[in-house]
Amino acid sequence: MLISILAAAAPKGENPYGLTQALKEGGLISQTVFAILVLMLFVSLYILFTKLFEQQKIINQYKRVRAAFWNSTSLREGAAKLEKNSAYRQIVDDGLQAQEQYKELTDPVEAHDWLHGSLARSEATINSALGGGLAFLATTGATAPFIGLFGTVIGIYRALIKIGSQGQASIDAVAGPVGEALIMTALGLVVAVPAVLAFNFLQRRNKSIAENLNSFSNDVLGYLASDGRVRPDIAKKAGATATATAGTKPVGATTTAGQAGGVQTRA
Repeated sequence: MLISILAAAAPKGENPYGLTQALKEGGLISQTVFAILVLMLFVSLYILFTKLFEQQKIINQYKRVRAAFWNSTSLREGAAKLEKNSAYRQIVDDGLQAQEQYKELTDPVEAHDWLHGSLARSEATINSALGGGLAFLATTGATAPFIGLFGTVIGIYRALIKIGSQGQASIDAVAGPVGEALIMTALGLVVAVPAVLAFNFLQRRNKSIAENLNSFSNDVLGYLASDGRVRPDIAKKAGATATATAGTKPVGATTTAGQAGGVQTRA
């Protein structure tokens, strides 16, 4: 095995109570526990960094949506400005598709309810994708200390066996098994603590992203349900300066262009 090869290749005078020696003396059980904990640690780190990348990508998409999307004359034009695989473009595309599907319905259903349900399903799909892997982090944080504790129990058991076989509790007899037990305990904590911290951190960021998605979805719903006459405040604020300069009434009173593509504010 790998541990045996490392031990054979170790130079003379190496610490007899080091990690390699402890795993070698611990046998198959200790080596298996060690391998499981190391695997859980690397998978947790992989999930952490990949999820951070995905979350940051959607956060950057939201910034671009706030900056340019609602300046478009129609949802289709705004969607064309977004990335093809953008989460926000998915919501817009699903909303437009739901609007087309509503025309084909034969049963009387409120348009608002139909659009709201379609957009809610789109949000749920995105949130579900963002939550992928978090269950593993939660499981790792909850179980890693107990897996390490199992290795600890085995190490203490081996120490007691040595004491019983030799008839005395000498330091050189129990140092190896006890050291192995402590290593397993420490490794279990080293794996569990980062997993719990990563889970809580990613959950908080997912919650913030979900709030942004929900806000955008509501804006899209208002636009579709009003045939383009209702837009979010950000679109109104964009024309607030021009309206104030012209000396007209506040931005709340707008004049509709009468087209489904959008709304225009006149001085």
